[in-house]
Amino acid sequence: MTFGFAPSAATSLSASSASADSANRLARMLEPAEWAEAGIPLLRSPREVVSGLHARHRPTPATAVVAVLDHEERLTASASFARRSIAADGWEFRNALLAHLRRVIPHDLRRRTPVRTAVLLYCREGDERWTEEDGAWMWGLRDACTLHGLRCGAYITLTRGGWQVLGEGRGGRRPDSTSQPSALAGTSLDHDPVPLRTGGGAAQALRRTVAR
Repeated sequence: MTFGFAPSAATSLSASSASADSANRLARMLEPAEWAEAGIPLLRSPREVVSGLHARHRPTPATAVVAVLDHEERLTASASFARRSIAADGWEFRNALLAHLRRVIPHDLRRRTPVRTAVLLYCREGDERWTEEDGAWMWGLRDACTLHGLRCGAYITLTRGGWQVLGEGRGGRRPDSTSQPSALAGTSLDHDPVPLRTGGGAAQALRRTVAR
């Protein structure tokens, strides 16, 4: 005789939920080809944008820097935050990006066409090759921009090998994830923030965040 135990309903349900969650997370990420086909506007001076954000926020691995640029590629607002220790999920990343955008700049949802662009610089371990984590950040950035009335801009990784604008093939060796930040005076992003009509709390948050 052979004795055995059938898996309990709870075990089957748990396995099914885990499988569904994994499938959902995979759906909330963008492959490099999908990103390249999305019509993301090119940065005129990516090195200067990267150097300016690096000098302001001094990111270390697992730090995201989201920045909003005006039509002349001048910095309007920016914020940095550490990634939580969770699985790479575009939905979670979208919520984090949206929360920080709301703290530093009013939305542009009343405009028919976005006039400001959000870019994301993510400092991480590893090399310059695309990862599923990058794909989740891309999905999150695109969705956050839609919900905040912004144009979705470049996604940039910063690693030990340097920086790279994913989907464009442009990059450089400096700065990298171990570089000392350069002086702000040496970057084109060292402009006064564009005046915004915001409430006092939002204006103070903007000044604090951009000054970092």
